[in-house]
Amino acid sequence: MVKQRRFTLAKHFDGMPKESDVKIVEKELPALKDGEVLLETMYLTVDPYMRPYSASWKIGDTMVGENAARVIESKNSEYPVGTNVVAFNGWVSHSISNGKDIRKIPAYPDAFPLSLSLGVLGMPGMTAYFGVTEILHPKAGETIFVSGAAGAVGAVVGQLGKIFGCRVVGSAGSDEKVKYLKELGYDGAFNYKTTTNLEKSISDLCPDGIHMYFDNVGGDFSSTVINLMNDFGRLAMCGAISGYNSADPPKIINFPIVGKQLKIEGFIVRRWFNKWPEAIEKYIQYIKEGKLQYKEHVTEGFDNMFKAFCELFTGANFGKAIVKV
Repeated sequence: MVKQRRFTLAKHFDGMPKESDVKIVEKELPALKDGEVLLETMYLTVDPYMRPYSASWKIGDTMVGENAARVIESKNSEYPVGTNVVAFNGWVSHSISNGKDIRKIPAYPDAFPLSLSLGVLGMPGMTAYFGVTEILHPKAGETIFVSGAAGAVGAVVGQLGKIFGCRVVGSAGSDEKVKYLKELGYDGAFNYKTTTNLEKSISDLCPDGIHMYFDNVGGDFSSTVINLMNDFGRLAMCGAISGYNSADPPKIINFPIVGKQLKIEGFIVRRWFNKWPEAIEKYIQYIKEGKLQYKEHVTEGFDNMFKAFCELFTGANFGKAIVKV
């Protein structure tokens, strides 16, 4: 018998999540049935969407999220022992799957860590890829502005923009992160926490205006960007982390959307799930060629999962947040 440890929701979040809002519970997992596999979690992902999604959960539900796991016992010929998979089964140490809710991690080049399956070669990287290619449709010479540009999604968006020949500008929450963006090839970046004039900071770095906006932040920040957009600009609405812990999230101003005839589309990346393999292959090639870099913020230990989660909302994480079990 294997003991499973999992984080469950003890109380719905009110503002910033508190440690008392979650609880670790343990149970013995049953013996495998035919067609099932036993998974041991190696890496857990930490992503901002987990906060707003929690509103629909019931008390006692397992905290949601993907993890990279290894098959340690199998009664399913498709997934022999030793197979590495991504599973969407939440904040758990071990789990049982019938094979229908997991996907195999392809063989990576030797230097690639398995954790990339939860980052640049997983959901965040795919979010950047399809948000840029399917919604923004970048053209060489255009300007793309990225909020939350040093995050797991934003950092990749900016690099894709450069690959497609665009001018790329972004915002981040520390001088260290701004420096990192410039190392990635961003043409301009600024610290939104220290600027005294957000509109001027953006417009000074975008002399030709903004053709595309990849929004990871939402709220008043996005209203400022929208007011600076060029006519017929395109916006990919990916996230709104600025309002996730707010009881009264700020609203986007509608007038410039109409007046500038902007095209705005929100999206969930699983819309293009059947195209993920080809995007992953492109990313692997980009990384090999030095066109795409990645950064991971790794927290050690299953018990520290909630700590890593809260760091998303304080800006303490730098790069893709991962927990190594």
